Amino acid sequence: MAANAIDQTRRMLSLVTYLRERPGAHVADVARAFGITEDELISDLDVLPMCGTSFRGGDLLDIDTDGDRIWWHNPDDVAAPLRLAADEATALLVAARAVATLPGLRESDRDALVRATAKLEAAAGEAAGASSRLSVTFESEGGVFAEVDRAISERRRLWVRYYSPARDELTEREVDPIRLFAVGHTYMEAWCRLSEARRTFRLDRVVEIRLLDEHAAPPELELRDLSEGLVQPSADDPEVVVEVGPGGRWVAEYYPHDRAEELPDGGLRITLRTPDPASLRRLALRLGSDGRIVAPRELADSAREAATAALSAYEGV
Repeated sequence: MAANAIDQTRRMLSLVTYLRERPGAHVADVARAFGITEDELISDLDVLPMCGTSFRGGDLLDIDTDGDRIWWHNPDDVAAPLRLAADEATALLVAARAVATLPGLRESDRDALVRATAKLEAAAGEAAGASSRLSVTFESEGGVFAEVDRAISERRRLWVRYYSPARDELTEREVDPIRLFAVGHTYMEAWCRLSEARRTFRLDRVVEIRLLDEHAAPPELELRDLSEGLVQPSADDPEVVVEVGPGGRWVAEYYPHDRAEELPDGGLRITLRTPDPASLRRLALRLGSDGRIVAPRELADSAREAATAALSAYEGV
């Protein structure tokens, strides 16, 4: 079972202490010590340099690797006793109190967070008083995250009602969660009992979620390598050709593609692959006059019909 987000955070906190005591540690040795793959370790190391002792961006961890060994260049700089400014203490306290109210949070984690918050309040002094007058309300994704995280830790099945923008429909399904991960948005990877296949669900598209009593038993699956992004088309997927004008060149930046050829007007002719070509109808509608689907012909016709239907809905307005 893959580590959930909370487990990963714990690991990265432990990793800081581990690396401080072992300068020049070998990547293979560290990965073995933490029970993770070298790719997972490198992914953690990519995040750590964005962390530090100041919310303002100063005193960040200067950690890098040559692929064989790991070097921490400023351990002494970040080891000094932490001094929080009033705004930093306020932000921490508000966030801690908000997270402590999340539904589905494990009681042991909630208790630890409450104890840490009490210590922070004592250290913050007057700033703690200001923070008590502020509050944060999480949107639905926060509650969904907590339920998924709990389901993973307790190995329980979930019932979800999920919105699919590609088909513009809501579906109800039972899933066995595998892991949480973030690539731009937060996602749940799970074994879907409706389709009997691995599926990825974006948390902000989960309309409703319930924790079930059934034991989750996803099949043994090799975890996908997400280092190249969430969408990784296969060579066997259908080929789609899209032509965009100068205003649509962003498509080449956001969609994995086989090639992008320059057009005389400053646009691009983009060839890409997708397991679900129909999902690109929404892209065609979004592009409007900045682009069009060229091939396959049936998809181009479908996008044209969708655009015509959308325009006709405005005729009586």
